[in-house]
Amino acid sequence: MADVLNNEAYTVKAKLPVGIGQIVLVLQGGGALGAYQVGVYQALHEAGIEPDWVIGTSIGAINASIIAGNRPAERMSRLKVFWQSVEHGPFQQALGAMRPWGTMASRWLTMTSGIGSFFKPNPLAFMGTHIPLGADAAGYYSTAPLQTTLHELVDFELINQNRTRLTVGAANVRTSEMRYFDSRDMPLDARHVMASGALPPAFPAVRIDGDLYWDGGILSNTPVEAVFDDYPRRNSLVFAVHIWKPDGLEPETIWQVLNRQKDIQYSSRAATHIARQKQLHRLRHVVSELVTRMPEQLRQDPEVQDLAGYGCLTRMHVVRLLAPTLDGEDHTKDIDFSPAGIHARWAAGYEDTQRLIAMAPWEGEFDAIEGFILHETKAGTEVVSG
Repeated sequence: MADVLNNEAYTVKAKLPVGIGQIVLVLQGGGALGAYQVGVYQALHEAGIEPDWVIGTSIGAINASIIAGNRPAERMSRLKVFWQSVEHGPFQQALGAMRPWGTMASRWLTMTSGIGSFFKPNPLAFMGTHIPLGADAAGYYSTAPLQTTLHELVDFELINQNRTRLTVGAANVRTSEMRYFDSRDMPLDARHVMASGALPPAFPAVRIDGDLYWDGGILSNTPVEAVFDDYPRRNSLVFAVHIWKPDGLEPETIWQVLNRQKDIQYSSRAATHIARQKQLHRLRHVVSELVTRMPEQLRQDPEVQDLAGYGCLTRMHVVRLLAPTLDGEDHTKDIDFSPAGIHARWAAGYEDTQRLIAMAPWEGEFDAIEGFILHETKAGTEVVSG
């Protein structure tokens, strides 16, 4: 990772729209795939784009907490410490280099041994699926190591000062409802981040205020809806980082089926959210425009003013960054904590975002009636706006 971290030669300073309001960074869940998110943040950081609000689920919540829980000058070094701590050790690296079965053996070792700074096996869970473990420990692994790591790398007092807003998503085990824990509304601690990443049956649920929570990715792995549903609405530049592939080829083998199924499951409902929000924002702008065309006397009517409240002139530029597929990826890619895999994804996120910043698709003229402008990367090089 050193060559990526120290690559200042290609730094591009960003051009941001006038009256942008706020900058939001939205991070999906996806285990080892989250290294791409760090590359994205590094490029933003170097360009002087620091988020006002970071939203994450699972690994995205961990990365988000490290960003929000440190001052800008310390964020990259803390992210580097975390990702180096989850890398495979020398033995596992050597095992992974053996072909053709080395990669599978290396990932099997991750599943049987855990990752020292992240999770460790829960021996009782492997004795049988009917062994009573207790609601707070019913998982194949313990995430106690992650709690220690978060306390070392994240300043939760700083998060709760709300200088950089942090939101993490988790699924309520009892009600099946999504819950967004938000530093604007409540004090956050390590439990909230761990709850967001408590993916069953691997990790046990985390209890908060009497309720148990699992990984938010079960319900919505792309927590961009938290931005869309926020109130009061603000002009925003939203960087939505997608680490699962929404589009793909038809699978022809069971191995390919497993990979494609996982991509579909965790790429979530982002396209649906975006289509809905484009329509809603356009309608809000239409309402506001119609009100301006009314006679002044009619605009003063209380009923008209009440209806006018449904209008809104805020604008969202949503930049959708899609991580590329690496050669040889399969359904175990989310536990590919090999240095080579982490480095490749980190570098891809960095390079994709640098190109994006240089293009600055949010600069330019857009239809005044449109309150939602989508800028989508294609294969890391092309940006389509609309």
